[in-house]
Amino acid sequence: MAHKHPPAEWISRKSDGQDFVLLHGMVMAPAFWHAYAPTITRQGWTAAYPLPGHHPWILDGPGERITSLMVTDALAAAIRRDFDGRPVTLIGHSTGGFVALLLALAHPELVRSVIMIGAFACGRFEGQERLAARLLRIPHVGPYLFRQFFHRWISTSEQFRWGSIECVYDKACPWEDERSRAAMEEVRENLLRGRSEDIAACINFMSGTTLLPDLEQLRMPVLNLVGANDVVVPPAHQLHVSRLLPQAQTVILQQCGHLPMVEHQMQTDRIVESFIQAHHTRCVTPSLLRMIGPAMPTHLDELLKTLATSMEQIKVGGVHAAQNTNFSIGLGEAPNEHHSHRYSYSSADRRSAELGS
Repeated sequence: MAHKHPPAEWISRKSDGQDFVLLHGMVMAPAFWHAYAPTITRQGWTAAYPLPGHHPWILDGPGERITSLMVTDALAAAIRRDFDGRPVTLIGHSTGGFVALLLALAHPELVRSVIMIGAFACGRFEGQERLAARLLRIPHVGPYLFRQFFHRWISTSEQFRWGSIECVYDKACPWEDERSRAAMEEVRENLLRGRSEDIAACINFMSGTTLLPDLEQLRMPVLNLVGANDVVVPPAHQLHVSRLLPQAQTVILQQCGHLPMVEHQMQTDRIVESFIQAHHTRCVTPSLLRMIGPAMPTHLDELLKTLATSMEQIKVGGVHAAQNTNFSIGLGEAPNEHHSHRYSYSSADRRSAELGS
């Protein structure tokens, strides 16, 4: 790879806070985190890294094959370079969560905890494949079709945003404000600097890799944020991942799609901060963290109560999940309503949206 150690996009350099590494989703860019990084990460030493094949982490040759060892060695070297070898909290969205789990398995000494947002641990979601992966598997014409969809998607600002609208549940959420528009335009500009062959190599790597058999080896705390209405990564798969992780806390956000940090930013911030405080301030042991229910310790119970005005702890198939049933208007985001008639976009736009995760 041209960048053996992926360059850091610095979100914050406050040495009196904690250490965070942010990993974005497929066909996104580190610039996304400037607008949507959890608030607590802005109070510490926080770097965002690109996925392999995403500008500026380009490959040595167009479409060079990516391997797990290549990815984890490069990211580990970057963390040692930027954090002096200190263990960090990994925050990964979608494919970034997949890479976070991969790195935690390969270099647990560098990972203090993992926060997954709309993430997965198997590139085919137990048999399902996204459009991009299916296209690339078509002999001869597949790569050509992928390039056509990819370049059409990023060709204009409006096309890129409309091609991504499937990621959110309520199409009138803050995804439509000026802050989001500026962030997504910066992401698009980064994608324009890259090569579609490199993006395809990253998709091929992801879709041909599964971490499911290895998840039980992870001993660090994991927070799994799941949008109940995620159409990009099936919530059932995300819950399956939680069941396989020995020390996972799962929070399900109702009326939320693939971008909790956009759709329910204040709640996501509070959940992430509470998880970090529980582990890094009060040093809650992993076994206690899993005891979500009446028997859990008072201080952790109080932390969870701050997440929303109405929270209930449920157990689904072995997953101890915090179910967000209703956030008060006082928190700034009342329960959303999906009005599908508000927007009209083509089937080609919807297919373009499936390229990203």
